Amino acid sequence: MDEKKMIENYKSRVKRQNEKAKENYDRISVMLPKGTKDRIQAQGLTINGFVNQLVLDKLDELEKNNNECPF
Repeated sequence: MDEKKMIENYKSRVKRQNEKAKENYDRISVMLPKGTKDRIQAQGLTINGFVNQLVLDKLDELEKNNNECPF
């Protein structure tokens, strides 16, 4: 396989992956105090996994308590 074909295949694969991600996920940008990222990683966790788990756990808790938001 020549280099041009490899590049085309790569671009096509990335495009399919991005389209699938757009269909199945919401993207949310979060800003946290400086150093928070390092603290999360120091626990051996990924940022995305940590945030996902916290958000989903809290949503489950809120839904069980009739959406009573403590904020």
